[in-house]
Amino acid sequence: MTEIISVRFKAGGKQYYFSPNGLSVRPGDGVILETARGQEYGECVHGNMELPDGKISQPLRSVIRIATEKDMQVLRNNQQKEASAFDLCQKRIAARGLDMKLISAEYSFDGNKVLFTFTSENRVDFRTLVKDLASALHARIELWQIGVRDEARKLGGLGICGKPFCCSTFLDEFQPVSIKMAKTQNLSLNPIKISGTCGRLMCCLKYEQDAYEDLLKRAPKPDSFVETPDGVGTVTGINLLRETVKVRLEDQPDSPRCFHNCELCVVRSGRGKMPENYTPPSREELEKLRKVTPREPPPTVGLTENLAGLAHDKQKPDGHRRKDAPAGRKQAGQPPAQKKGKAVSASEKQKAAPAPAQEDTVPLPNKAEKRPNRNRRRPYYGKNKKPQNKPGEG
Repeated sequence: MTEIISVRFKAGGKQYYFSPNGLSVRPGDGVILETARGQEYGECVHGNMELPDGKISQPLRSVIRIATEKDMQVLRNNQQKEASAFDLCQKRIAARGLDMKLISAEYSFDGNKVLFTFTSENRVDFRTLVKDLASALHARIELWQIGVRDEARKLGGLGICGKPFCCSTFLDEFQPVSIKMAKTQNLSLNPIKISGTCGRLMCCLKYEQDAYEDLLKRAPKPDSFVETPDGVGTVTGINLLRETVKVRLEDQPDSPRCFHNCELCVVRSGRGKMPENYTPPSREELEKLRKVTPREPPPTVGLTENLAGLAHDKQKPDGHRRKDAPAGRKQAGQPPAQKKGKAVSASEKQKAAPAPAQEDTVPLPNKAEKRPNRNRRRPYYGKNKKPQNKPGEG
């Protein structure tokens, strides 16, 4: 076990481990550190703690001292000199006519080095600029060309969600983001909606990608042929977050129904071929697929005497009226009531009789007729030549 402290040099920047060197450092304290660039000022994020040796890259650099009031005054003076150095560099860039956009100027803690960062679409020859800045600032000059994402991290701002940029607050490193993530999450492929202020794809697309990939593994593909508790049908829509699927049943193609993923049994995945010798399941086998709370049957349309065509009456599967249904409503499948004073003929009685009950079976899916392959390459017999008969043909 090694005793370390966690230090951050900039707000929202990456955290680094340093040896406390026997000092007791609390979170929020300023410390002077020994780094590869020399002495630097940092802010402690986590105080003294111990970590296994395998999680620490050796050798560890140590803390020189806890920042004093004199060190804080030096830090404020450096910030004032950074503003003047930034203005001077912009004037020299304009005078030289260089194609570059200056982003920031940073002084080292000891004031011996100035780091300028800029962006540009092309490579820039800034050797003459370095000489001008070194003679004016009397310090070592470094110019770094950075990308648009690093520019957004340094400048900061608000995203389309109304919160500060993730890269300037808590993201330590940029993670690769691809357009495939937007397609997986069923987002609009409009570049304005899925791009950040930097012009690249938003970093937050990476946050939920693992969850969507896990949901896709449990969901059937579109156009799959599945077995449901209410029969067999084809998948027409998928809701990944709710884990529900919209299925168009074979016996009711005009009214798709919604089922949970655990209620489905995939027979054909996607637009593939149906398995050979497929037989439709029985009603008992379909009922075994119901693994969630049974739903009420779909409503059937009925008419009331006082609201013609505006009321919808829910009927039970056996055709009987529910107990809570009003007495004035008609029952589905029942003949119309006879009016007093009028006789009903035998032909009208036959028309009004309920249709015979159909067998409770699931129809087989209609197999498409085999069509000739129009894309098959046909033989070429040459120009102005007729095909000759093969030996043995008439």
